[in-house]
Amino acid sequence: MQTPIILTGDRPTGKLHIGHYVGSLRQRVLAQQTHRQFVMIADLQALTDNGQDPAKVTGNVLEVMADYLAAGLDPAKTTFCLQSALPALPELTCYYLNLVSVARLERNPTVKAEIQQKGFERSLPAGFLVYPISQAADITAFRATHVPVGEDQLPMLEQANEIVRRFNGLVGQEVLTECQPILSDTGRLPGIDGKAKMSKSLGNTIELGMSEAEIKQAVHAMYTDPNHLKLSDPGQVEGNAVFTYLDAFHPDKALVAEMKAHYRRGGLGDMRCKQVLNDCLQNLLAPMRERRQQAMSERGELLNLLRQGTEQARGVTDSLLGEVKRAMGLNYFG
Repeated sequence: MQTPIILTGDRPTGKLHIGHYVGSLRQRVLAQQTHRQFVMIADLQALTDNGQDPAKVTGNVLEVMADYLAAGLDPAKTTFCLQSALPALPELTCYYLNLVSVARLERNPTVKAEIQQKGFERSLPAGFLVYPISQAADITAFRATHVPVGEDQLPMLEQANEIVRRFNGLVGQEVLTECQPILSDTGRLPGIDGKAKMSKSLGNTIELGMSEAEIKQAVHAMYTDPNHLKLSDPGQVEGNAVFTYLDAFHPDKALVAEMKAHYRRGGLGDMRCKQVLNDCLQNLLAPMRERRQQAMSERGELLNLLRQGTEQARGVTDSLLGEVKRAMGLNYFG
């Protein structure tokens, strides 16, 4: 039976935050105990919508590596790699491009939503339109059996599996492997301003490496119930970012349930709720901040870890590329 293989990663467009932690990083820490796991820093994919500002991408590669170590990912158990240093990936993308129509790409609901969100319209970069094909190359190159995604990314895996079936049918053998999604048990974390998305570009995040004072300031600025004006007023828990964060991070679920009931009937102030959340996040992030500072103080070693992992990953991806080329008859020279 094949050992389960996980491929996951992040675009290096900024430091990682607690939305990344609750959405994927803590699951990766658990997964590295039971699965073979590759974590890829997707710098090529990040360039598809940052091509006019490559420094935004290249300048954050080691920042993201430091965040991985801070969150508890272990280079002895997880293989870290850099997308742009794996030449098999763009070559596979080139082959897969011939198996997908432009119309199919334009129908991908994830791509459609992101094009609208970014306001590309007719200035859409070609690389951005075809990034689902690039993702299919990533997934298949590592022979990944499982890919952690949010529900909004499921169409991407569906398209990757379509390419797998199309290619295998074309060459008449099972060269590529279909993958299954691993859905997070936690929904998308809202920003501290209450907006639906926590985003580096919106400045509404709490980064893993924030100082104690920065965390406290962010929590105290957090969106609550705007109609909860007096301590005695009944408050609304739904849509209240403080309680969303308590649900996601606080280990004492009974305490959180009691606080929710108290807040709903009145008599529990926002500042008290924020203090409980602040204490929780300080305890969670203090050891991460320490590990991150240590990692960033040894940037040469951080780069070396990424180089070593990338060399291991290159062996895997080059092997799959060789199988694809043989299946297509592109091995002219043996």
